[in-house]
Amino acid sequence: MSFQVKEPVLVIGLGGVGSKLAIKAKDSLNSDCLLISNDAKDFSSENPSVHVSTDSVINPSVQLIRGSTYKVSDEIKSKISDYSTVILMSNLAGKAGSAISPVVSEMCKDAGKGLISFAIMPFKYEKDRIFNSGLSLKRIKENSECTVVLDNDSLLESNPDLNPKACYDIANSALLHVVESLGSSEISNETNILTTSKDGQNIEDSLRDSLKMLYENAPPNSVKRSMLYVVGGNNIPVGVINSITNLTTGILNESNSQIDMTSTPDESKIVMLSSVQGMTKFDNYDPLGIIPQESTLDWSTPECSIDCKLDLYQLE
Repeated sequence: MSFQVKEPVLVIGLGGVGSKLAIKAKDSLNSDCLLISNDAKDFSSENPSVHVSTDSVINPSVQLIRGSTYKVSDEIKSKISDYSTVILMSNLAGKAGSAISPVVSEMCKDAGKGLISFAIMPFKYEKDRIFNSGLSLKRIKENSECTVVLDNDSLLESNPDLNPKACYDIANSALLHVVESLGSSEISNETNILTTSKDGQNIEDSLRDSLKMLYENAPPNSVKRSMLYVVGGNNIPVGVINSITNLTTGILNESNSQIDMTSTPDESKIVMLSSVQGMTKFDNYDPLGIIPQESTLDWSTPECSIDCKLDLYQLE
């Protein structure tokens, strides 16, 4: 089955990266936008926002930000109440994204909204962020009808010459290509892995890097369907497009690959969106992730911390 986008549509951006992506996505979809963050610097005056206050704590933990989000839950619920579809943009490598995304996605699910979530995963060297990103992604997938995941680390592995900023730019561009196509192409109601390549390559090399990035996230036999977004496709020979389509079908051993042409005169590359079933590398980010939800005692509420202001004496 495929995800159905129904109007009216609200794009929600979480944290700094999520907010920037949401503003750009809003313009391409001609939809409304809501920004949510614990840092007021992430907001713009033109778009509605919800500030998650952590009071006097200037370097809050993920758990404190998450607990503070529950304090403004009524405000968030009121702002999403008039929409049928919610598009959630979050960078799970950042504190705000990994903290707030499970809470907001849960609100959308409880309200019966059609939720499609876009999540960016951290680099491997960001060791302090991997665990929290894995936990948040697991909850987002549970709450969303459709989840699109892009792994910064796999992008860097395929292109070790890139610096982090270049990886961010490529990742953000790939996400926006998929968002812009929501009105014309279908996305599977599964976990979808988004892969791409750097600019300045020919199409065959771009496809190779996209496939390499995909296989670093999931085993080949888990791929059920692929959508190839040929960026700048109107300027590419038809024979080349036919060749990469046949190549993709042969490698992935699937007959339901599809092509979506994107008319972009300044660039030419492949953006691949692959629906997968089963385990991915992100399931290993949480050592206890193999435990099924029905066997988890504390699944209902994400881990958070709030100041209860209890007058308790320190006994030690």
